[in-house]
Amino acid sequence: MKDDKNKINDSKASKDATKKSTAVFWLLVLTFFWGLTFPIQKLVLTEEVSPFLYSAIRFWIATFLSAIIFRKSDWMRGTILGVIMAIAFATQTWGLTLTTSTKSGFITSLYIVIVPFFSYFIEKEKPRLLQVIGFIGALVGMYLLSGGISGFNFGDFLTMICGICYALHVVLITTFSKKTSEYKLLTPQFLTVAILNTMFNFIYPSGTWTFTFPALGVAAFTAITATVVAIIIQAKYQKVVGSNVSALIFVGEPIFSMLLSMLLLGERLSIIQAIGALLMSISIVLGILQTSRLVQTDTIN
Repeated sequence: MKDDKNKINDSKASKDATKKSTAVFWLLVLTFFWGLTFPIQKLVLTEEVSPFLYSAIRFWIATFLSAIIFRKSDWMRGTILGVIMAIAFATQTWGLTLTTSTKSGFITSLYIVIVPFFSYFIEKEKPRLLQVIGFIGALVGMYLLSGGISGFNFGDFLTMICGICYALHVVLITTFSKKTSEYKLLTPQFLTVAILNTMFNFIYPSGTWTFTFPALGVAAFTAITATVVAIIIQAKYQKVVGSNVSALIFVGEPIFSMLLSMLLLGERLSIIQAIGALLMSISIVLGILQTSRLVQTDTIN
């Protein structure tokens, strides 16, 4: 009997480890998609293209695709997520026109160190030791990479607001996806973001309605990869590892943004910024190590 019980525990541990490893992999894929959006959007967000109009078109495309694929929706929870996401994307895209792609990617990642606060008050999830160390490392790394207080501008301020909204969105995605199908949250979110960004364009100081073919192409690409596919991955796998571990994995977003910005835009980092990138990379490793510890703890219990 004891041997049978051990076999059952080993089997359960193996399945849990596989499940969480799969979640970590797909969340890292998600961070790549998000990181890619910074340099390619920077390329097409010219004076001719309003950042709000760009976001609106991106999310109208995402709404159309998700409405065709997923018929059922949770309008209450989806709309709440959509309002928060609309503010996040509006401030991020506007801020990107006023700061560098690299800085935008890293300041957006402010949400990584804010997530534990929202997670504690909404989910009652207390951060663990490795997570706390990881969050501190991520915060110091972001400070070094963003150029410090002296380089702070209005675009960085807008991006900081975006980061706060993203933190709340991350925690609510985890909470809501445990109560309803993740697919039901998609269309209401995207539709809300599309409508609000269309409205924002009316009040944006230079809110033109002209658009370019490159911008349309990037909007369609990001609508599929960094919006529809990304939110599906986030809603499906984030609840497997929890909001805090997910936040540390998402440190990969600014790292991918940095690498791709260097490749596509020719942006360069100083030695101090490179040290910041290293600290943030270590934070990702700590998040993955925490996931492994959670698997071992669950097995013992």
